Amino acid sequence: MLKRITGSLRPVLKRPEVGCVRGQRRHLQGTRHTAAESTCYLKLHDDCLELSYRGKPMRFVYVWLRDHCRSASCYNSKTNQRSLDTASVDLNIRPAKSRVDDGHLFLTWPDGHVTKYSLSWLAENSYEGRRQSAIQPRILWDSDSYTNSNVPSANWDKFMSCDDELKKFLQSFLLYGIAFVEGVPATVDATETVTQRVSLIRETLYGRMWSFTSDFSRGDTAYTKLALDRHTDTSYFQEPCGIQVFHCLKHEGTGGRTLLVDGFFSAEKVLQQSPENFELLTRVPIRHEYVETTGNHRNHMVGIGPVLNVYPWNNEIYMIRYNNYDRSVINTVPHDVVQRWYAAHRELTTELRRPENELWVKLTPGKVLFIDNWRVMHGRESFTGLRQLCGCYLTRDDVLNTARSLGLQA
Repeated sequence: MLKRITGSLRPVLKRPEVGCVRGQRRHLQGTRHTAAESTCYLKLHDDCLELSYRGKPMRFVYVWLRDHCRSASCYNSKTNQRSLDTASVDLNIRPAKSRVDDGHLFLTWPDGHVTKYSLSWLAENSYEGRRQSAIQPRILWDSDSYTNSNVPSANWDKFMSCDDELKKFLQSFLLYGIAFVEGVPATVDATETVTQRVSLIRETLYGRMWSFTSDFSRGDTAYTKLALDRHTDTSYFQEPCGIQVFHCLKHEGTGGRTLLVDGFFSAEKVLQQSPENFELLTRVPIRHEYVETTGNHRNHMVGIGPVLNVYPWNNEIYMIRYNNYDRSVINTVPHDVVQRWYAAHRELTTELRRPENELWVKLTPGKVLFIDNWRVMHGRESFTGLRQLCGCYLTRDDVLNTARSLGLQA
């Protein structure tokens, strides 16, 4: 089942009572009324146009309707860019005429310009339509549900040559926040090649492609043999890296399994149990910090944002920023909120740490893991022996661009 987070932050649309009669079109200049239009209601108010199409009530401000005109003089269909100078539109503009005909809304403006909209386009792009739809369909999972889904891994050879295989991989990645490619040669170069099939590599203070062992060459716990609790990476960036890639090139020892936890699944639990805690985690800005003074490395990174980020119009969560290692001093919150924030954070942590939510994966040479760093947390158990890992970060925008270019919703 596809699940989308909804809840306490969903805005409430308040609208006055209006009287529109089925099949009656006011201000329509006596135009023909087709059977397809019998489900459409239209009324012009002082401040907006009210339209009900296929049972969906919508309201559009007049300046919005003029601004989004798709006529040749207002919109360049070749570049998909607006040509109209929005600043030149009268903020109090109102159509002189309006009519619905053959599934379209026609508006004639005071200067004689005619705007034509398909009713389906208006329904799709209305505020009321958007607040009921997800930006990106997802399947929220715990360990059992993911395991029972038997999500297939992509095959290296087919993945590199077949767009259908790439599309299936990206579909799995969008739905679950993780995806695997198997059969990849156990080299840094091959890992770089497989990642570039998906997106551009994002170069950071750790370099472009990184390869490391537990030599503590950087000022980060990841460069040790210690266990790591679940976390998202680069929480100390103003825009945390979108995608993380891991490939274990060699491990001569024990332990070292990778832990994966669907942060959105746990956030959904908090929303269901304590909407006020969920809302607090979306509102309170928290500072994360990375200070490094190891060897020749001198870095001081700071990122500030709430633990949970949601789209305000539909309350859909799109990013979780959770890293107890890098969370800095809480000094962005007044004292009367701090205690409540700790209680909300504790509830989320409790959900994240439930054993049934933990998916443990043993990374082996040839198996490349892609993680949505805005959604799925990762960690590891401690290990012994020599363990060499390589990987990189990918630009999120380019991953989603690749997905959309293949016809996926993202």
